[in-house]
Amino acid sequence: MLTVKNRFRVGVVLFCATAQAVRCQPLKMEHLSSDSETEEHVQPLLRRKDTGDIQKAPACCSSRYGLSLLSCYGFFVAYALRVNLSVAMVDMLKNSSSVNTSSSECPQHSNPVPKHNHTARVHDWNSETQGWILCSFFYGYILTQIPGGYLARKYGAKWLLGLGILCTVIFTMLTPLAADLGAGYLIAVRVLEGIGEGVSFPAMHAMWASWAPPLERSRLLTISYAGAQLGTVVALPLSGLICFYLDWTYVFYIFGAVGLLWFILWTCLVSNTPSSHKRISEVERNYITSSLKNELSPTTDYIPWASILKSLPLWAIVVAHFSYNWTFYTLLTLLPTYMNDILGFSIQKNGMLSALPYLGCWCLALLGGQLADLLREKYLIRTVIVRKAFTIVGMMGPAVFLVAAGYTGCNYYLAVAFLSISSSLGGISASGFNINHLDIAPSYAGILLGITNTFATIPGMVGPVIGSSLTKSKTIAEWQTVFYISAGINMFGAIFFTLFGQGTVQPWAVQRNHIQ
Repeated sequence: MLTVKNRFRVGVVLFCATAQAVRCQPLKMEHLSSDSETEEHVQPLLRRKDTGDIQKAPACCSSRYGLSLLSCYGFFVAYALRVNLSVAMVDMLKNSSSVNTSSSECPQHSNPVPKHNHTARVHDWNSETQGWILCSFFYGYILTQIPGGYLARKYGAKWLLGLGILCTVIFTMLTPLAADLGAGYLIAVRVLEGIGEGVSFPAMHAMWASWAPPLERSRLLTISYAGAQLGTVVALPLSGLICFYLDWTYVFYIFGAVGLLWFILWTCLVSNTPSSHKRISEVERNYITSSLKNELSPTTDYIPWASILKSLPLWAIVVAHFSYNWTFYTLLTLLPTYMNDILGFSIQKNGMLSALPYLGCWCLALLGGQLADLLREKYLIRTVIVRKAFTIVGMMGPAVFLVAAGYTGCNYYLAVAFLSISSSLGGISASGFNINHLDIAPSYAGILLGITNTFATIPGMVGPVIGSSLTKSKTIAEWQTVFYISAGINMFGAIFFTLFGQGTVQPWAVQRNHIQ
């Protein structure tokens, strides 16, 4: 019979052996992510001492950050091609040649400017036709959201995204010809542009599912998608200058050429996955694949459509995405018109001032990505808390300043400041709901983004039309109504996501029978 002392020794030996065996076991379902439900208050997966086989690859000169920069360039092109018509439209109309309009409530700026170049043909389109032209892009854009996510998952995102933006480039360069043929032709070309560009975000999300380590998602994705704001920042003022010193047709030719250069770089330097990349280091390849191996579904054939459509966390993203885009698209398409009709800025100044809100958005999106991952990795704050906090700030903040902008009267500087703060704060939401697809279902992130972006495209289809119909008299009171509607929708989306959003991989997103 064992003595008490011997029993204690045997117990210690058994405990140590059991602990060693547990450490050697493969990760189970509950260890799917760095902050899963069972490990929310311990060190993240990539920082635990018992995972020494996962060596974190440096960011400098890495393939994953190279992908983020090149995709940033791609979204720069996509949004430059999307928004340049908003500025060019002011110069494409017959009544845009005169800076002074008696219908404006605010005095027009009388700073001397060089003679405006009007060598290109101008058109006589009423406000309703303008609204349909500006929103027609989104009627094509909505058609390829879900197919884009599915095709990217099935066949790879590289060529899908590349050819999609290439189609947008080609049709953009055909815009002047279509406009001269008539408004109907221009609307058709814009629809085709939307079809090509519609695959971009779902395809990129699908690619990041294979490239972005869990604790670097905010940083990598905000760098990538910040190209959208950067494209807006550059395209708006540059379009204004091109319109002024050349004519509006060159806007589409110049940005089209920039898009062609991106397509060449994309096809030569990008691969669908780290395993197929020819220039990636072995350390980085192992780091990415090891950190993702228990989050990704092992097959591309099975898609749990029923579970996806019944997922409340997904619908929380849908509502937030729809709400945010209502404000974003309304300002994206109508802000140059507001600057011209209410604040009285000429086409030369119009683009620069219209770009200020998106410059701040770009900066805060990048900073927000760094902060979000810092909070998750260093301070161990749960992903769901980070996502909800960034969504609240990035949606409720813009709502407040957007309403305030409607009450600045003819104070040009204050109006521009409030609109800039509103859009800038919106950039913080890039690390909120916008990345949440990869948190709850990385294997199906492209499909999920296709679903949410389908609903989020609806504001782009109806927002400019509603905004144009509400501002026919070009009064400040009419624009206050537009701002109130956008702010109210933004607030609702933030509240809904806060109540129902989640930050962990959902059970349906990984097939248990494939986990070893």
